Amino acid sequence: MFQGLRTTIYVVDDLDRAKAWYAEALGAEPYFDEPFYVGFDVGGFELGLLPADERNSPGAGGTLTYWGVPDIEAAVERLVELGATEHDPIQDVGDGVKTATVLDPFGNVLGVIENPHFQLPDQE
Repeated sequence: MFQGLRTTIYVVDDLDRAKAWYAEALGAEPYFDEPFYVGFDVGGFELGLLPADERNSPGAGGTLTYWGVPDIEAAVERLVELGATEHDPIQDVGDGVKTATVLDPFGNVLGVIENPHFQLPDQE
């Protein structure tokens, strides 16, 4: 069901400050820059910045990792069958990309992402 790691997201209190810091640290500007999310391409994978809210807090527990799946509806259904509970429902975040998170039976946030545009860079 899982296709591999796609996205790691850091929850931040100050999106503009975090965007500037990561742009400097990565030596690249974000490819996606909106008030609700900032995304950087790091070697074909995504480092995302998400503003803190009532469900997501910055700090040691403020990291979300999304695993690629070919069919997000089937993936979420299967994870719930295995004992996970819905955390953030399936959302179309634009351009055919869908995300969702569940809480595993141990309380960890597990993210899944269906991204029809994702391709690993050619490895030479």
